[in-house]
Amino acid sequence: MTVTSVHDPSHREALWELEDAFGRGDLVSLFGRCTVTYEGRAASDLGAGDRLLVLKPDGAALVHTDEGRQPVNWQPPGSEHHAAVREGRLRVRSTRSNPDETLTVRFSDVHQLSAMAVTGGRDLDLHGSEEDLRTRILERPELVEPGFEPRETERPSSAGPMDVFGVDADGTPVVVELKRRRVGPDAVGQLARYVRALREELGVTDEGETDDDSPAVRGILVAPSVTDRAAERLADRGFDHVALEPTPEE
Repeated sequence: MTVTSVHDPSHREALWELEDAFGRGDLVSLFGRCTVTYEGRAASDLGAGDRLLVLKPDGAALVHTDEGRQPVNWQPPGSEHHAAVREGRLRVRSTRSNPDETLTVRFSDVHQLSAMAVTGGRDLDLHGSEEDLRTRILERPELVEPGFEPRETERPSSAGPMDVFGVDADGTPVVVELKRRRVGPDAVGQLARYVRALREELGVTDEGETDDDSPAVRGILVAPSVTDRAAERLADRGFDHVALEPTPEE
């Protein structure tokens, strides 16, 4: 691992560190004052500012500011990193040819440079996912409510696939929307679209009646918790909320 506070105004020291890191296949981070230019399918420019540049050995390049979790500029894996000193400034470029794109970061000041060999594998064991929540419900349907019977997962509809489709103890169709964390009104709107699509498919009116006396369609939102606004919208639409964590508490 190399961690360097760069004080060389010529940027030659940073250039040598970068070239060595690229040769070793290290993950590199640079923090300093820079401008950023992108040319390719579109074009963009960022004026001078203090930013973090991350260069990954798979070719990905990420430019981060002090806001948000997403980079403001990036290049995908498969790009190539190049470094040079031009007109007394460190220039780092990430390029790819299909499509033709170039991300150029020019540093007027480099405050810190790190180069590290990253190991540990790429396999991620995800816990507490919506799939865990679905598994809990399929194994124990009574967690939704007594008498609930799951019939289908990812059931197609005109609004998209429903997480779980089933029937309640009275045989009424039920759409179950799963969320692994606290949710707001948007989740209620998503559930409403699935319920509306199923009603249209079954020929159910807004009042829950059909010519052949088909039952209404219910909506149940399963999530650890909901905001007050979401609770209001659930009540307005006649939907239910079941508080359930993706994985059982120890």
